[in-house]
Amino acid sequence: MIVYLIIAAEIAFWVVLAAGLAVRYGLRRPRVGGALLLCVPLIDVLLLTATVLDLRGGAEPAMSHALAVLYLGFTVGYGHYLIHWADGWAAHRWGGAPRPAKPPRYGWARARHEWRLWRMTLVGMGLSLVVAQLMLWLIDRPAAAEPLRGAQWAAVRILGIHGIIALSYTIWRKNPPVSAAPAAERRETPVG
Repeated sequence: MIVYLIIAAEIAFWVVLAAGLAVRYGLRRPRVGGALLLCVPLIDVLLLTATVLDLRGGAEPAMSHALAVLYLGFTVGYGHYLIHWADGWAAHRWGGAPRPAKPPRYGWARARHEWRLWRMTLVGMGLSLVVAQLMLWLIDRPAAAEPLRGAQWAAVRILGIHGIIALSYTIWRKNPPVSAAPAAERRETPVG
């Protein structure tokens, strides 16, 4: 049942996001659209509540509960970023705003961007760790704790892997390609 709730929460996230943006830009009602966008976190609260009630009702913790915990962490960590991204594109497409800037591709700017994403992962996976631990205390059945412990280890691994990726962008920064115009100017410059 929890797997279906996770799928429903993901669908609801995008439906509420699309509805908020449609009202904000399509119907030209920015306040009502903004209020709809503020409802997006309620979806996470409903999923968390359903997961806790399922466990309190005697359900054995399963991988679906662990997935719910990780999903919750992801949506909290990256939800604002995704909403801001979608809002920027909707404002450009339907509101006449300038095209949103793409993430930087080179040098220190790209490294800073990757560390910013890693901080969002840190928030999300930190929340997943805390929620999984609270659920473990809540159900108080050590024999049934394996899936939630698995969620905690998955959160730590996700955080570590993303940290390595961000570190790689810091150590091996990609330089922008040399444009053709400056190269032609260098060839024409007399030596000596």
